[in-house]
Amino acid sequence: MPKRLNAVVSWVLTFLVMVIIGLPGLWVILSGFRPNREILAKPAVWVPERLSLDNFAAIFGLGDTQVAIPVANYFANSLVIAVTSTVIAIAIGMSGGYAFARFRFRFKNGVFLGLMLSRTVPGIALSLPVFMVWSRIGLIDTQFGLILVYVALNIPFTIWLIDGFFRQIPKELSEAGQVDGCTRWQAFWRIEFPLARSGIASAAIFAFLTSWNEYALASNLTRSTDSKTLPVGLMDFTAQFTIDWAGMCAMAVIIIVPALALTFLVQKHLIAGLTFGGVKG
Repeated sequence: MPKRLNAVVSWVLTFLVMVIIGLPGLWVILSGFRPNREILAKPAVWVPERLSLDNFAAIFGLGDTQVAIPVANYFANSLVIAVTSTVIAIAIGMSGGYAFARFRFRFKNGVFLGLMLSRTVPGIALSLPVFMVWSRIGLIDTQFGLILVYVALNIPFTIWLIDGFFRQIPKELSEAGQVDGCTRWQAFWRIEFPLARSGIASAAIFAFLTSWNEYALASNLTRSTDSKTLPVGLMDFTAQFTIDWAGMCAMAVIIIVPALALTFLVQKHLIAGLTFGGVKG
């Protein structure tokens, strides 16, 4: 009986904590589907009177009320930057993680420690030095400049994460494949890569979400619709004396949906990858 009671209390507390954590996100989502007057109402209106797509139509330039903000451009920029930086970071991270897990070379531990220490530096602390360097080489307000920054931010984490997964795969599997006639490259792609696929997918999700949601660096390195991302574009809804909360919340929903969709699509790989690489040998 005490065990069952403890389980019930644990589930109730977990549910309450999740409700508290998810309440702001739920408020943002609901506010994306209702008018400004209802969002600003006092006392707060928790249950919307009517849900509509008017806010979304307005920010995309449709319907009677239009907002002069290029949301489609911001979305395209975010997608290109996040996908490109993720692919590059995973390609480098997979190579680096495999090298750290499988090979011995000089200064291996020192290089690995250096990569991990570089990841501890907060992005906002890099804003000024990156801005100064990028301004000198002409990468301010370019997608390529932001992609380089996100690749540099994601590589240490992806190397660390993927290294843990490859360490869990016995070397004997690759060696057996090479004995049977596979080259080192074939043994990697046919034997080791499929086993580490869940871990690589986990690293890719984290890298994508980091690039997709990042604001501090993007706000300093972008200026125009050619490179602005969705999180930076949220500030376009603010004016000197007013804030278009309805439009801002609608755009926030557009930011949230792709991230949620991606997570749900690959949730099996994500859970398997996190549990597989949870303990390093």
